[in-house]
Amino acid sequence: MPVRGIRGANTVSENTADSILTATRELLKAILQKNPTMHPGDLASIIFTVTEDLTAIYPAKAARELGWNTVPLLCSNEIPVPNSLTRCVRVLIHWNTDLPQESINHIYLGEATTLRPDLTKI
Repeated sequence: MPVRGIRGANTVSENTADSILTATRELLKAILQKNPTMHPGDLASIIFTVTEDLTAIYPAKAARELGWNTVPLLCSNEIPVPNSLTRCVRVLIHWNTDLPQESINHIYLGEATTLRPDLTKI
């Protein structure tokens, strides 16, 4: 079975644990909604990145709160490119699925829609 990547991002209103977790939960739920055959048991791993201005909490905690307790999760900082989008949580989900790559729905919410307008589907 191939491993497919699902990309997504969302922006956060402020550097607080509640704001980061809310934006991350919103992103993960939207990914699930737009990829209805995806189940946590089919996930190989998830990588979260945050911009350097988000330090209040790890976004992976939102996945744990959704019950994704057996999925390996990793958080990291996004590289600080000058003039790039701020207060942004990004995710790369590694999904074991037979779906072809063109059937995967990537999700960008909030101001993050500017990152990949070609992939914005909601």
